[in-house]
Amino acid sequence: MFPWISFLSYIIILAYTPGPNNIMSMNNAKNVGFKKGIIFNFGIITGFFVVMILCLIFSSVLYTIIPKIQLPMKILGAAYMVYLIIKIIIPTKEQYIKNNNGSFLIGALLQLINPKIIIYGITAMSSYILPYYKEIQVLIFFAFFLAFMGFTGTICWALFGSLFSILFSKHRKLLNIIMVVLLLYCAVSLFL
Repeated sequence: MFPWISFLSYIIILAYTPGPNNIMSMNNAKNVGFKKGIIFNFGIITGFFVVMILCLIFSSVLYTIIPKIQLPMKILGAAYMVYLIIKIIIPTKEQYIKNNNGSFLIGALLQLINPKIIIYGITAMSSYILPYYKEIQVLIFFAFFLAFMGFTGTICWALFGSLFSILFSKHRKLLNIIMVVLLLYCAVSLFL
């Protein structure tokens, strides 16, 4: 049976925690306003979807060429989640991008070099989706769903602008504990 709780926990944590897309979206909305900045977010979802399709193709090819890759990919996915746990426990200062002109093309192209979503996509595809589904329509649905969830995160960060940064700084310890516990659950559930 598909591990919906673990899968949704994983993607929600990654979609709503600070990362390049969320930080750029927040700063763009602060600089040009939400309405003018929305085009940048549409670029993000477009590029995000393209990256998810590429992650799907990459993961599918690995599964087809090397059928025994499932366990190593699950181990890598779990290792990535442990890495995220360490990053949460030992936080680093996020880099804020100040001079973002917020165009659709920039939003889309930045996804091709965004390591957070690339690893997010490969982990989701190889650890959660491909072990359960092979039908192309279902796989494309999941690629779109992953991109859409990322989009909802960037839209929230754009809407709330600096409010999210205040929330994260004010309640950082509690939010970090919740994220660590959920990520730990996700990593362990890959092997259940």
